[in-house]
Amino acid sequence: MKINENTLLEGDKAVLVPYNAEHVPRYHEWMKSPELQQLTASEPLTLEQEYDMQRSWREDNDKCTFIILDKQRWADSSVEEEQCMVGDVNIFLTDPTDPTLAELEIMIAEPSHRGKGIGNEVTRMMMSYGVTKLGVKNLEVKIGLNNQVSIAMFKKLHFQEVSVSEVFKEVTLGMTVDESVRSRLLEDTADMKERDYRQTCSNRREQVPQ
Repeated sequence: MKINENTLLEGDKAVLVPYNAEHVPRYHEWMKSPELQQLTASEPLTLEQEYDMQRSWREDNDKCTFIILDKQRWADSSVEEEQCMVGDVNIFLTDPTDPTLAELEIMIAEPSHRGKGIGNEVTRMMMSYGVTKLGVKNLEVKIGLNNQVSIAMFKKLHFQEVSVSEVFKEVTLGMTVDESVRSRLLEDTADMKERDYRQTCSNRREQVPQ
């Protein structure tokens, strides 16, 4: 989606930025991991295919993707943005006849950044963005049955079990965003800041010692 091509979202632990071409080499290295391929139900791609995928995610109207940055590293302007990458988060509008239905995906690719609350914060940030900017009213997540950490996290965020597929070995959890959910989301993310991405990058470069 182009809606977020100049959007930066800043939380307490993480910063979300648009998925750009300069992020692709690091992303490509992540996706060579058999563990991540299994967790994301992905096939390994060539680097050129990964660039094509990045372009399609930017252009397609049914996909909204952010790269997750470690805020502490990103706060050091001498560290390149690509070196701050820890994962990605996506919203897919899965039904052309119902633009309010979306599937949420999150990947913390860097093992050293798991179990620190980043996934929980980023999920709430993305849910808030989807609800307020994209008009999402029904959210779903599909999680491998062996990924108990993610299942527990989404259930803690009030997602309910919708179905279990033994064939695909995954569980589908869902949430309807009514007024109480919307209010809770906005309250949970009240400290989230939305910034102009290009301007923030420019400011960050100016802070680098010459």
